[in-house]
Amino acid sequence: MSIEINAVKRDVKGTGASRRARRAGNVPGVVYGAGKEAVNLELNHKELFLQFRHEAFHASILSLIVDGKKESVLLRDFQMHPVRNTIQHIDFQRVSASEKIHVKVPFHFINAEIAPGVKLGGGIVAHILTEADVSCLPKDLPEFVEVDLADLKMGDSVHLSQVKLPKGVEFVQLAHGTDAAVAAIAKTRGSVSDAAEEEAAAAPEAPAAAE
Repeated sequence: MSIEINAVKRDVKGTGASRRARRAGNVPGVVYGAGKEAVNLELNHKELFLQFRHEAFHASILSLIVDGKKESVLLRDFQMHPVRNTIQHIDFQRVSASEKIHVKVPFHFINAEIAPGVKLGGGIVAHILTEADVSCLPKDLPEFVEVDLADLKMGDSVHLSQVKLPKGVEFVQLAHGTDAAVAAIAKTRGSVSDAAEEEAAAAPEAPAAAE
Protein backbone atom coordinates (compact mmCIF):
# COMPACT_ATOMS: atom_id res chain seq x y z
CA MET A 1 0.00 0.00 0.00
CA SER A 2 1.47 3.35 -1.05
CA ILE A 3 2.14 6.05 1.53
CA GLU A 4 0.25 9.23 0.66
CA ILE A 5 1.43 12.75 1.52
CA ASN A 6 -0.74 15.83 1.06
CA ALA A 7 0.79 19.16 0.06
CA VAL A 8 -0.18 22.50 -1.42
CA LYS A 9 1.77 24.72 -3.79
CA ARG A 10 3.72 27.50 -2.10
CA ASP A 11 3.85 30.61 -4.25
CA VAL A 12 5.87 32.80 -1.89
CA LYS A 13 9.58 31.94 -1.72
CA GLY A 14 12.44 32.99 0.52
CA THR A 15 13.67 32.56 4.09
CA GLY A 16 10.95 34.78 5.55
CA ALA A 17 8.19 32.79 3.89
CA SER A 18 9.71 29.53 5.16
CA ARG A 19 9.84 30.87 8.71
CA ARG A 20 6.19 31.92 8.53
CA ALA A 21 5.23 28.46 7.25
CA ARG A 22 7.03 26.79 10.17
CA ARG A 23 5.40 29.11 12.71
CA ALA A 24 2.02 28.08 11.26
CA GLY A 25 2.88 24.39 11.84
CA ASN A 26 3.82 23.65 8.23
CA VAL A 27 6.96 22.38 6.48
CA PRO A 28 8.35 24.07 3.36
CA GLY A 29 9.47 21.68 0.65
CA VAL A 30 10.05 21.12 -3.04
CA VAL A 31 9.35 18.45 -5.66
CA TYR A 32 11.46 18.18 -8.81
CA GLY A 33 12.61 15.80 -11.54
CA ALA A 34 11.15 13.74 -14.41
CA GLY A 35 11.74 16.63 -16.81
CA LYS A 36 9.16 18.83 -15.10
CA GLU A 37 9.52 22.19 -13.41
CA ALA A 38 10.36 22.22 -9.69
CA VAL A 39 7.39 23.14 -7.51
CA ASN A 40 7.64 24.68 -4.04
CA LEU A 41 5.40 22.99 -1.49
CA GLU A 42 3.96 23.38 1.97
CA LEU A 43 3.00 20.36 4.10
CA ASN A 44 1.30 20.03 7.47
CA HIS A 45 4.06 19.12 9.95
CA LYS A 46 1.93 16.89 12.17
CA GLU A 47 0.61 14.81 9.26
CA LEU A 48 4.03 14.61 7.63
CA PHE A 49 5.87 13.61 10.81
CA LEU A 50 3.46 10.72 11.45
CA GLN A 51 4.62 9.21 8.14
CA PHE A 52 8.23 10.42 8.34
CA ARG A 53 9.02 8.45 11.50
CA HIS A 54 8.29 5.13 9.76
CA GLU A 55 11.18 3.32 8.07
CA ALA A 56 9.17 2.71 4.89
CA PHE A 57 8.80 6.46 4.29
CA HIS A 58 12.56 6.70 3.63
CA ALA A 59 12.84 3.81 1.16
CA SER A 60 9.53 3.56 -0.68
CA ILE A 61 7.76 5.08 -3.64
CA LEU A 62 5.47 7.71 -2.11
CA SER A 63 2.27 9.21 -3.49
CA LEU A 64 2.52 12.98 -3.28
CA ILE A 65 -0.85 14.71 -3.67
CA VAL A 66 -0.49 18.38 -4.60
CA ASP A 67 -3.76 20.29 -4.92
CA GLY A 68 -5.58 17.06 -5.74
CA LYS A 69 -3.06 15.77 -8.33
CA LYS A 70 -1.07 12.63 -7.46
CA GLU A 71 2.59 11.98 -8.38
CA SER A 72 4.98 9.14 -7.56
CA VAL A 73 8.02 10.46 -5.69
CA LEU A 74 10.98 9.50 -3.52
CA LEU A 75 12.21 11.27 -0.41
CA ARG A 76 15.55 12.77 -1.45
CA ASP A 77 16.57 15.14 1.35
CA PHE A 78 15.39 16.75 4.56
CA GLN A 79 16.66 19.06 7.28
CA MET A 80 15.85 18.63 10.97
CA HIS A 81 15.91 21.24 13.72
CA PRO A 82 18.98 20.45 15.89
CA VAL A 83 17.06 20.78 19.17
CA ARG A 84 13.32 20.45 18.57
CA ASN A 85 13.46 17.36 16.31
CA THR A 86 11.10 18.98 13.83
CA ILE A 87 11.36 18.82 10.04
CA GLN A 88 12.62 22.15 8.70
CA HIS A 89 12.56 21.39 4.97
CA ILE A 90 11.90 18.37 2.76
CA ASP A 91 12.76 17.48 -0.86
CA PHE A 92 10.98 14.97 -3.09
CA GLN A 93 12.04 13.65 -6.50
CA ARG A 94 9.51 12.54 -9.11
CA VAL A 95 10.05 9.04 -10.49
CA SER A 96 9.29 7.55 -13.89
CA ALA A 97 7.96 3.99 -14.10
CA SER A 98 10.38 3.23 -16.96
CA GLU A 99 13.59 4.64 -15.42
CA LYS A 100 15.79 2.91 -12.83
CA ILE A 101 16.26 4.64 -9.49
CA HIS A 102 19.06 4.52 -6.92
CA VAL A 103 17.78 4.33 -3.33
CA LYS A 104 19.29 3.48 0.07
CA VAL A 105 17.38 0.50 1.47
CA PRO A 106 17.70 -0.69 5.10
CA PHE A 107 18.86 -4.17 6.09
CA HIS A 108 16.75 -6.37 8.38
CA PHE A 109 18.92 -9.03 10.07
CA ILE A 110 17.27 -12.38 10.78
CA ASN A 111 18.20 -15.64 12.57
CA ALA A 112 21.03 -14.11 14.60
CA GLU A 113 19.90 -16.10 17.65
CA ILE A 114 20.47 -19.46 15.90
CA ALA A 115 23.79 -18.60 14.23
CA PRO A 116 26.41 -21.12 15.51
CA GLY A 117 28.80 -18.29 16.31
CA VAL A 118 26.20 -16.76 18.63
CA LYS A 119 24.36 -19.82 19.99
CA LEU A 120 27.38 -22.07 20.50
CA GLY A 121 30.31 -19.68 20.52
CA GLY A 122 28.83 -16.88 22.60
CA GLY A 123 29.72 -14.27 19.99
CA ILE A 124 27.78 -11.17 19.00
CA VAL A 125 26.59 -9.89 15.64
CA ALA A 126 28.53 -6.87 14.39
CA HIS A 127 26.39 -4.85 11.97
CA ILE A 128 28.94 -3.40 9.54
CA LEU A 129 26.31 -1.93 7.20
CA THR A 130 22.75 -1.02 8.14
CA GLU A 131 21.68 -0.02 4.61
CA ALA A 132 22.93 -0.11 1.04
CA ASP A 133 22.26 1.58 -2.30
CA VAL A 134 20.15 -0.47 -4.70
CA SER A 135 19.26 0.10 -8.33
CA CYS A 136 15.92 -0.99 -9.79
CA LEU A 137 12.74 0.14 -11.48
CA PRO A 138 10.27 1.86 -9.12
CA LYS A 139 7.87 -1.11 -9.19
CA ASP A 140 10.62 -3.45 -7.91
CA LEU A 141 11.84 -1.29 -5.00
CA PRO A 142 11.85 -3.28 -1.73
CA GLU A 143 11.11 -1.53 1.58
CA PHE A 144 13.98 -3.48 3.15
CA VAL A 145 16.40 -6.32 2.41
CA GLU A 146 16.71 -9.36 4.70
CA VAL A 147 20.16 -10.62 5.70
CA ASP A 148 20.07 -14.23 6.94
CA LEU A 149 22.71 -14.91 9.61
CA ALA A 150 21.66 -18.53 10.35
CA ASP A 151 24.86 -20.21 9.10
CA LEU A 152 27.49 -17.80 10.45
CA LYS A 153 30.17 -19.29 12.72
CA MET A 154 32.56 -17.37 14.93
CA GLY A 155 34.64 -15.04 12.78
CA ASP A 156 32.42 -15.50 9.71
CA SER A 157 31.01 -12.55 7.78
CA VAL A 158 28.32 -12.11 5.13
CA HIS A 159 28.98 -9.95 2.07
CA LEU A 160 26.70 -8.15 -0.37
CA SER A 161 27.16 -10.93 -2.94
CA GLN A 162 25.68 -13.43 -0.44
CA VAL A 163 22.54 -11.40 0.28
CA LYS A 164 19.43 -12.45 -1.64
CA LEU A 165 17.71 -9.62 -3.49
CA PRO A 166 14.27 -9.53 -5.14
CA LYS A 167 14.15 -9.97 -8.90
CA GLY A 168 15.16 -6.84 -10.80
CA VAL A 169 17.11 -5.34 -7.88
CA GLU A 170 20.91 -5.04 -7.64
CA PHE A 171 23.39 -3.52 -5.22
CA VAL A 172 25.11 -0.46 -6.68
CA GLN A 173 28.39 -1.28 -4.89
CA LEU A 174 28.48 -4.79 -6.39
CA ALA A 175 27.85 -3.38 -9.85
CA HIS A 176 30.98 -1.25 -9.33
CA GLY A 177 33.06 -4.24 -8.17
CA THR A 178 32.91 -3.69 -4.38
CA ASP A 179 31.69 -6.69 -2.39
CA ALA A 180 31.44 -5.05 1.04
CA ALA A 181 30.89 -6.99 4.27
CA VAL A 182 27.43 -6.48 5.76
CA ALA A 183 27.69 -8.28 9.11
CA ALA A 184 30.04 -10.57 11.04
CA ILE A 185 30.11 -12.70 14.20
CA ALA A 186 32.62 -11.20 16.61
CA LYS A 187 34.11 -12.64 19.80
CA THR A 188 33.13 -11.21 23.17
CA ARG A 189 34.97 -11.39 26.46
CA GLY A 190 33.87 -14.66 28.02
CA SER A 191 32.81 -16.32 24.76
CA VAL A 192 33.47 -20.05 24.29
CA SER A 193 36.42 -19.40 21.97
CA ASP A 194 37.92 -16.89 24.42
CA ALA A 195 37.64 -19.39 27.25
CA ALA A 196 39.36 -22.07 25.18
CA GLU A 197 42.22 -19.72 24.34
CA GLU A 198 42.64 -18.73 28.00
CA GLU A 199 42.73 -22.37 29.11
CA ALA A 200 45.35 -23.17 26.50
CA ALA A 201 47.49 -20.23 27.60
CA ALA A 202 47.21 -21.16 31.29
CA ALA A 203 47.99 -24.87 30.81
CA PRO A 204 51.50 -25.91 32.01
CA GLU A 205 53.93 -26.94 29.35
CA ALA A 206 54.31 -30.67 28.88
CA PRO A 207 57.57 -31.99 30.34
CA ALA A 208 60.25 -32.80 27.82
CA ALA A 209 60.38 -36.46 26.86
CA ALA A 210 63.08 -38.42 28.70
CA GLU A 211 66.09 -39.15 26.59
